[in-house]
Amino acid sequence: MEEYLKTKGRIFDIQRYSIHDGNGIRTIVFLKGCVLRCRWCCNPESQEYRIQTMMVQGKTKTIGEDVTVEEVMATVQKDRPYYRRTGGGLTLSGGESLCQPEFATALLRAAQERGISTAMESMGCAKWEVIEGLLPYLDQYLLDIKHMNPAKHKEYTGKSNELMLENAKKIAASGMTELSIRVPVIPGFNDTPEEIRAIAEYTGRLEHIKRMHLLPYHRLGQDKYAGLGREYLMGDVEPPTNEKMEQLLQIAEQTSGVECQIGG
Repeated sequence: MEEYLKTKGRIFDIQRYSIHDGNGIRTIVFLKGCVLRCRWCCNPESQEYRIQTMMVQGKTKTIGEDVTVEEVMATVQKDRPYYRRTGGGLTLSGGESLCQPEFATALLRAAQERGISTAMESMGCAKWEVIEGLLPYLDQYLLDIKHMNPAKHKEYTGKSNELMLENAKKIAASGMTELSIRVPVIPGFNDTPEEIRAIAEYTGRLEHIKRMHLLPYHRLGQDKYAGLGREYLMGDVEPPTNEKMEQLLQIAEQTSGVECQIGG
């Protein structure tokens, strides 16, 4: 066995047969740990690297498991026929996969060496050297850009956005991966025409950009906060209407000049 297959990391879920977060049918591996604390996060159990317990439907559930690359790939490889037929493959998500760079890189390498397409959903919040090290093994980079204003970004996520925006430019300029920009549309945070237009203008200036996704806010993770004994900071904020999303999509298309879609 190659030594890198023994690399250990911490995950909290593996989701098979997904049609989101990359092309075709995907197997999504969710890594523990994140540098941000977004108010709307739908996976709050991903934020802490430590193994936790969470109440789920009245029962205590352990959140977090230490596994090797080889163990993860045993699950990923079960669905090779679906990947071949649909152009799907492995997607890393979280949390922020870049918080476990050695493990993430080894997972992407293992998949690619087995002929399985790779993708990663990420904020790009890490040193450039970390990102540069895994790009050779990454077919699709699904990069979150949440806001162009550093102060508002920090207020709602806990960190400013300068590093992420700078990394986005470098990823795009490298031309090493298919790059898509994903924007979570959050009422009260970035859902005005002006804010979406600013992100779309930035996106349109990036090199080798594939597409832009607008991801409408939802409340599906709300119960997890109670299960973790935490307050859900979005309160009673409602998801954006279909009409609002269509309006913002039109602005994104006209401003960015790239393919845009709702969801994905």
